[in-house]
Amino acid sequence: MAMEPVVKVGLGSAAFAIFWVLAVFPAVPFLPIGRTAGSLLGAMLMVLLGVISADEAYAAVDLPILGLLFGTMVVSVYLERADMFRHLGRLLSWRSHGGRDLLLRTCFVSALASALFTNDTCCVVLTEFILKIARQNNLPPKPFLLALASSANIGSAATPIGNPQNLVIAVQSGISFGQFVFGILPATLVGAVVNAAILLCLYWNHLDGGSKFKPEEVLAAAEVVVEEEDVTSHRFSPATMSHLRARASSPLACSDDDPVKTADTPSGTNKQHPHDEGLVYRRSTAAANNNNNNSNKLDSFHHWEEEEKEIAMEPWKNTLWKTCVYVITLGMLLALLLGLNMSWSAITAALALIVLDFKDARPCLEKVSYPLLLFFCGMFITVDGFNKTGIPSTFWEFMEPYARIDTPTGTVILALVILFLSNVASNVPTVLLLGARVAASAAAISPAAETNAWLILAWTSTVAGNLSLLGSAANLIVCEQARRSQHYGYTLSFFSHLQFGFPATLIVTGIGLLLIRTY
Repeated sequence: MAMEPVVKVGLGSAAFAIFWVLAVFPAVPFLPIGRTAGSLLGAMLMVLLGVISADEAYAAVDLPILGLLFGTMVVSVYLERADMFRHLGRLLSWRSHGGRDLLLRTCFVSALASALFTNDTCCVVLTEFILKIARQNNLPPKPFLLALASSANIGSAATPIGNPQNLVIAVQSGISFGQFVFGILPATLVGAVVNAAILLCLYWNHLDGGSKFKPEEVLAAAEVVVEEEDVTSHRFSPATMSHLRARASSPLACSDDDPVKTADTPSGTNKQHPHDEGLVYRRSTAAANNNNNNSNKLDSFHHWEEEEKEIAMEPWKNTLWKTCVYVITLGMLLALLLGLNMSWSAITAALALIVLDFKDARPCLEKVSYPLLLFFCGMFITVDGFNKTGIPSTFWEFMEPYARIDTPTGTVILALVILFLSNVASNVPTVLLLGARVAASAAAISPAAETNAWLILAWTSTVAGNLSLLGSAANLIVCEQARRSQHYGYTLSFFSHLQFGFPATLIVTGIGLLLIRTY
């Protein structure tokens, strides 16, 4: 693709530069509007400055990716409510033996959770939990925060739903879910082990303070992850329970000591009846009311008995509800493995969970990160506009002869380019800028090479997030969550992360490149 006129190139570059600055540094002093607004601003400038038309901007938004991202976020919300992360927390307490063992378990749990629930979700939920466990056992938080963030990034590379850039690659490449997993899983497993080994080597002497952890201590810390009311709020028919409680409590609120008081006769009654007839009337009325009160007592007892039965059945309902959540999630994963449409499979699973919950879905839907969806919309438009300037094509035409994956040297150069751009322009824009070009270059070699090129792009752009604190959103989430913790606050600095991230990223990336294969 030839370069556009200088004016268009300049305007497109300026709009992309604004987007990049606000995406990497969302709180810059001159325009502290955040990543989402910065993404939309970049998209708007691309259209207003004439780099792309409005129709081209709408066409640039990739709806399948947005649908897949939305569906997986909803499923993650319901898995969190079904105590999935509490069960993962139990893995940290089972026969635990001190700080080094806890570090290894943190790496394992983080990698596993991020592969299934996305790395950002894993870091949001587990940061406070890991920080609390470390503080309670007199262990330094730094190794565990690094283990959480780095393992989450590495583990997320294993599946198309593990992180946003993998979602983009899975949709654009057409690679099946199973082919993606089996092609990149060996690199993920070995990479996670190597990353944990590097952490142990660097911080071995810092992990002597911990002792054997009591399961109840870890489970108490897990309460931070899932609040108790979230666990007990799942009902197939919550309206039935509240209705029974209202009906059961209302008769008990009335006093039956003075039945006549509830049956006062009208003031003119005695005037119309003799004294005896009035007395009989009042006695008969009182007797009737007494019978009614006895009936109310009996009804109250029956309602109370029904309520007790309902309460006794609640644990079974909770267990059944959680089991159904796990079954639906496994069904979604099976559908993805069978090659069904990933976007619609995720949306179908999300809607099935909403219907199964049988209650207003607004609280759960409010937990979906809509700013992230809007960020993607703006980013799609901004990157498409920058592509139309011709700069990415010109850059790739220069690099392509040196970055062909049919030679070891070409694979290394390609990986270095992806590592550099992922830390400069962020990993998702890098995938959008280079994905189609890298795949087209590899397709000239063979179809298998094209698939390998997509997998190399997925692996390298994901692991590149471990190089620096700004390399991925997962790193920033862990850093901010730890800093803002009310009782266990800790500041993870840029350079302290870089001391571990730079060598670990190069080593893990290189080992993974040797293991990526197409089956």
